[in-house]
Amino acid sequence: MTHAPDPYQRAPRRAPEPTGRRLMLLADFVHPFVYREGFPQGVEGVDLVLAAGDLPGYYLEFLATKMTVPVVYVHGNHENEFVTEGDRRVPPRGVIAAHGRVIEEAGLRIAGWGGAPRYRDKGHGQYTDTQGRFGLARLAWRARRGVDVLLTHAPPTGPHAGTDYAHRGCESITRFMNRCHPRLVVHGHIHEYEGRKEEYRDPVSGARVVNAYGYRLLDL
Repeated sequence: MTHAPDPYQRAPRRAPEPTGRRLMLLADFVHPFVYREGFPQGVEGVDLVLAAGDLPGYYLEFLATKMTVPVVYVHGNHENEFVTEGDRRVPPRGVIAAHGRVIEEAGLRIAGWGGAPRYRDKGHGQYTDTQGRFGLARLAWRARRGVDVLLTHAPPTGPHAGTDYAHRGCESITRFMNRCHPRLVVHGHIHEYEGRKEEYRDPVSGARVVNAYGYRLLDL
């Protein structure tokens, strides 16, 4: 029995040439090296900041005031990226929300998907399997011309998936990777206590998968 071809499927890319871009990655933790008066002293040559969720709005706005490059973020499962103004919660200013979008910054095409698979009844930063499947299928369609980076909060299935239900990997993210073959996947949600290695190469999509917990610099 033959199956119709997947309309989103792209041929796996060969080992990509370096882009010459340096990225700053952050997630889940207000890092003291970053959140200080002297920042960004000691950080040179950064072209783009990618924030992979569960970072408070004041921290994102701090990055926007300190850095002269774009700051792109997705929300986490705690949705604490807002800032309070009087009795209102508003999105952080000076940063670029990427959830559900494909954007281009620093010469890179970036697809974004925030939140985490639902693990309790309430929580706006969570999505059902159906919402994840359809939402990431739409994102794959928007990324059909190719994408360099997939920025998510939850990890894909595989080595970075957590050991507990709340931190399990997302199958729809893995499906996006297999369809669109991003050169880099940046996620958060998996904290240091999980003992996972910081990055690995996905054998199917060829993507470099990086846990952005805390703070790190990455040459792409």
